[in-house]
Amino acid sequence: MLYEGSFFVKQTINPKSTIKLSPGLSLSLLMRLTWETRENSLHFSPRYVRLPVAMLAYPEIRPYLFKLGPVQIRWYGLMYLIGFVGSFLLVKYQMKRRRIEFKSEDLENLYLFIITGLILGARLGYALFYNFAYYLSNPLEAFAVWHGGMSFHGGLIGAITGGVIFCRRKKIDFLMLCDMVSVTVPLGLGLGRLGNFINAELFGRVTDVPWAMVFPGGGPLPRHPSQLYEFSLEGVVLFAIMWFIKDKLSTHRGALTSVFIILYGVFRITVEFFREPDPQLGMLAGLLTMGQLLSSIMIIAGAAGLTISLKGRVRV
Repeated sequence: MLYEGSFFVKQTINPKSTIKLSPGLSLSLLMRLTWETRENSLHFSPRYVRLPVAMLAYPEIRPYLFKLGPVQIRWYGLMYLIGFVGSFLLVKYQMKRRRIEFKSEDLENLYLFIITGLILGARLGYALFYNFAYYLSNPLEAFAVWHGGMSFHGGLIGAITGGVIFCRRKKIDFLMLCDMVSVTVPLGLGLGRLGNFINAELFGRVTDVPWAMVFPGGGPLPRHPSQLYEFSLEGVVLFAIMWFIKDKLSTHRGALTSVFIILYGVFRITVEFFREPDPQLGMLAGLLTMGQLLSSIMIIAGAAGLTISLKGRVRV
């Protein structure tokens, strides 16, 4: 569905005044409409934005699949559950295909360690990287995961830590397992971004592209559906690449993991140019978002790991 022609926006600026915006017959009219929040009131900033001639309607989907009294089965959590189950089954498939003997019970315990590390790392990473001052003053809030706020980069560190702990306890080759799991990670990432889209969170910057959308909570202006960009790149494209090269690099321990780290970093940096920066941080030094900074470090680490893996030619 497309919105075309004229439109009308009414937005309360503060408790005492209201402004009405009507571009008339053309949505391509230049409007001075940038919004920012100050003390629970909305204010204008002097910035010109070209509104699109046509834009997609945001499909308002309930954030939950169904609910029974106070209990809700939410799409976001369901997406990650499907991602974890899919990853587990694909790793099991790779083991069977490569004739690697691995107890089903051990694989289940491995995922228990990985998921636990991921959740703890994602939450602590958000507190450290994205809102350190707040959580320093309110340390107990760091454990309130139901309040939202998760960091992929922190989750990655946590998941790797959980995997290392498990493999050392069981005396299992960590890099071999890490490579097989890395191939499947984009499945969960892509589904997670769909969950972000359904929740109308982590939306993009204001734009005039024809596929722009007005997101609930994102002000009256159309924005990039950056969650769908991330779904496409970090999910579909990254999974296709990893699945295609998995057999070609399987003899080099750590190579697949390194490729995943590099490609994720590249895709994340790219999408961040279209995604709205975190309001509490904005642009670091006016140049990069926190996501781009952390992803740049990922690319460097991944490149170093890939070089060592390929030059060392360590066979599984």
